[in-house]
Amino acid sequence: MADPPSYDARGLVNLVAEIESRLIGSSPSPRLDPMIGESIPDGPTYVVVMFDGLGIAQLDHEMARSLRESLKATLHAPFPSTTSVALATVATGLAPSQHGLISHLCWLEETGSVVNTLKWVDVAGRPVHHDYGSFLPGPNLWERLRRAGVEPITVQPEPFAGSPLSRLIYRGARFERTWDDHDLAEATVQLAAEPNRLIFTYYWPVDFAGHVHGLESDEFAEALRLAANVWEEIVSRAPPDVTILGTADHGLIGYADEDKILIRDKAFESLRYSGDPRGVHVWGSGALVELLAVQTGAVISDPLALLGPEPGPAARARVGEALLLAPQGKVLLPPGFDKRLHAYHGGLAVDEIEIPLLVG
Repeated sequence: MADPPSYDARGLVNLVAEIESRLIGSSPSPRLDPMIGESIPDGPTYVVVMFDGLGIAQLDHEMARSLRESLKATLHAPFPSTTSVALATVATGLAPSQHGLISHLCWLEETGSVVNTLKWVDVAGRPVHHDYGSFLPGPNLWERLRRAGVEPITVQPEPFAGSPLSRLIYRGARFERTWDDHDLAEATVQLAAEPNRLIFTYYWPVDFAGHVHGLESDEFAEALRLAANVWEEIVSRAPPDVTILGTADHGLIGYADEDKILIRDKAFESLRYSGDPRGVHVWGSGALVELLAVQTGAVISDPLALLGPEPGPAARARVGEALLLAPQGKVLLPPGFDKRLHAYHGGLAVDEIEIPLLVG
């Protein structure tokens, strides 16, 4: 079985715990390894910029040079290495095993469907209605900070305001809308001027360009250039005593069409699938799952073992009877999974799991 990412010393969850502990004195998860924590200066306000899709591997790109110059340590994304899971980890300060948002396409017993947890639609594209604000356990990070006298603010693109995902993730945080890259950086800098705040700024174009255009494309290079510009503007203009950190939710790996394993054999139609293209949750006959693993070259794993410590009831209710980990260099695409993309993530490969700690 593959090794889980770190949840006790150098994971994204530990970065959250480090910041929360500094601001209010405690956190539900372990803090960073002290050797990593020493690279983070103290400050009256903390800014965390999350660059969606900016794994350690992406920092090797020529356009990411200034980002790489700010690299202080390598952290681990939670498993699965995907956006909604990482955002839920930030919002709660908990591992996926404890907050319960365990995959991009997630089986929800209460809705009787597999739900795209970014868009909150089912695999046929139909909206899924839910009490989004109560989906994650509470009090969440933002609520804990607010109760302790620290103001949590998220800086986001305007189209995300009021979306199901934003209502789910940012319950208790002030939502600051922005309209372009300069506005996003400007809002972050201005908001950071006040003490006793945590500013969480989200930047998405790197991930989008990688998925849609590929990691070798001009569009991806341009997205990295723009991300570097946003980072440089925030670092250069923020008050000098503010602690400015950057990280990511996951890395990206490029795949050609021949690397995509489409699961379309009628023999497997009785199986239910959820998860991510690099780690697929499966329900159904054990013999069929074993046959599918043999045919695809996937590794069968315990679905709870990779999600973190002390799995709660929500995680237990949403994991499959088995987890199929895609072979190296391949993605698994059952019905309902997007086969059109040029880059994927969600697994345990180094280029998916390793994310940066940037210090401005």
